[in-house]
Amino acid sequence: MRFLIIGGDAAGMSAASKAKRRAPDLDVVVLEQGMDVSYSACGMPYNIADSETGIDALVVRDADTFIHKNHIDLKLGHCAESIDPGAKIVRGMGPDDRPFTLAYDKLLIATGAGPVMPDIPGFDLQGVFPLKSLDHGRRIKHFIGVKNVQKAVIIGMGYVGLEMCEALRARGIEVAMVKPRPRLLPWMNPELVQAVSLELTKNRVAMHPGHAIDAITSHNGALRIECDTMALDADMVIVASGVRPNSRLARDAGLETGISDSISVDDQLRTSDPDIYSAGDCADAIHVVTGQRCWIPLALRANRAGWAVADNVCGVETRLDGVVGTAVFKLFALEIARTGLSPKEAVAAGFDPVEVVVKNNSKAHAQRGATTIYTAMTGDRNTGRLLGVQMVGEQGVAHRINAPAVALHNRMDVQGFFQTDFAYAPPFGPVWDPLLTAANQLLKKL
Repeated sequence: MRFLIIGGDAAGMSAASKAKRRAPDLDVVVLEQGMDVSYSACGMPYNIADSETGIDALVVRDADTFIHKNHIDLKLGHCAESIDPGAKIVRGMGPDDRPFTLAYDKLLIATGAGPVMPDIPGFDLQGVFPLKSLDHGRRIKHFIGVKNVQKAVIIGMGYVGLEMCEALRARGIEVAMVKPRPRLLPWMNPELVQAVSLELTKNRVAMHPGHAIDAITSHNGALRIECDTMALDADMVIVASGVRPNSRLARDAGLETGISDSISVDDQLRTSDPDIYSAGDCADAIHVVTGQRCWIPLALRANRAGWAVADNVCGVETRLDGVVGTAVFKLFALEIARTGLSPKEAVAAGFDPVEVVVKNNSKAHAQRGATTIYTAMTGDRNTGRLLGVQMVGEQGVAHRINAPAVALHNRMDVQGFFQTDFAYAPPFGPVWDPLLTAANQLLKKL
């Protein structure tokens, strides 16, 4: 049996490796349109901040290892262009523009997501970069090194854009951010947003939300971002306007797509064709809190889904529960995290949300080095169910967010979460942990 995989990053290579472990005689073929596989895309901003370490340090396992140690038929530079589900073949173009046709018994579409490049003049100019693939990171890092970049503009204020603020400031580069929408982190409670905004200001990042970008122009090698009521000059532009699922192959093959045009899959990662699976940033998932389909492209889900596909292809039935959208990122001194729903998302899902915001110390009273943790917690007025948590602070946030994530996966109510037996020691937190304090205040409001 041939298991053919389109896409050689997190989901694709996780599926390929596990399939070979489960069934060493299985014919596993991977088509990767680029020349990089199995790398830490999430680590790119941090690597760009480091002028000494090469971008290839982010490669988790190189192609030769997959080919010679794992015995996977990994075909680099092979771009799949069409899928024929009836004939069970994939057609595409290989190196030197050589066409290929490959048959399959089981197929995995793991084509990931691509950067959103707004349809505005100038996004193809030299010095304008998205950041999604390792090659994007490689080109950005090279450009900074050879062009002596002094000023950069980041278009967008999401996770990647904010992480790139810190990376560029670490390289001594002046940074401005601009976006059409009026709010920084629109999903976040305004009090927590204020803490994030102050951190950006403290680190001399200029913010310009609410400005439509009309064009990017170039004058004598310098770039200018032309906005509705202002202009920003830069040596380099990072486009961090978000990502969208690479679902064209599936859509053209007649497979069902859904939210945000992601590929629709069941809890075994099967598409509308039972012999075709999809996993990673191109596929949807079920949100555990709402029970509805969602598209939340995150690394852990991609790797876990790749493993699940391999199990199912090899005859070991595996189902995935879903996601709650747990995410964390670093911004200078801050740790910023979320899990579950914001109040606005909760309303859209049919809940009646109640939210509280509390401020606590990260350590017990009289412990030196304590900092402030902001916690926003949301519950459902009708059922008392815990719906979501957001946290911002200089210490103790990144791993604390995992506690409410576990609670959400287990459909706990706020009362049950409040009764959870948390660990306590003065150097790590107050006896009433910030999460428990928030739960207590939320219970009163509910």
